[in-house]
Parts: sequence; structure tokens; C-alpha cells
Amino acid sequence: MSEQSSVQWLFQQLWDKPKDKFEWHIILEQAKAMHKEEIEDSYIECWMNDGGNGFHKVKEAEQYYNGTFNK
Repeated sequence: MSEQSSVQWLFQQLWDKPKDKFEWHIILEQAKAMHKEEIEDSYIECWMNDGGNGFHKVKEAEQYYNGTFNK
């Protein structure tokens, strides 16, 4: 069984029940956090598979995310 992506999760949350504006905002923030984690994990995995020496580049991954998606 594969993990649910942030987009799939967001769709399911929005589909399940009616929401007010406050709930929409909470769901959006949760989906954004999930997306950020997906991108950072992918960045680190790509680096590790491209000859990385085992050090986790979490801070660099966060900077990559912020520079690319958080404009």
C-alpha cells in the first residue's frame, strides 16, 4: 500500500464533508506542510542516491523548498 500524497489527502479532506472557512484554512495548512515534507524528503533522497555520503541535508532541503515553492 502506497502513502497518500498531499494532493490526494487534500482532495479527500475536501470531499468528505462540508466545511466553513476556518476548516478550509486548517486543511490547506496541513496539506502545505505535507507537501513541504514530500519535497524535502525527495530532495534528500535524490542527493543520497547521487553519491551523498550519508549526511542528511535537512536544512538545505528546507532552503530549497522555501526558495522554490514558498515565494
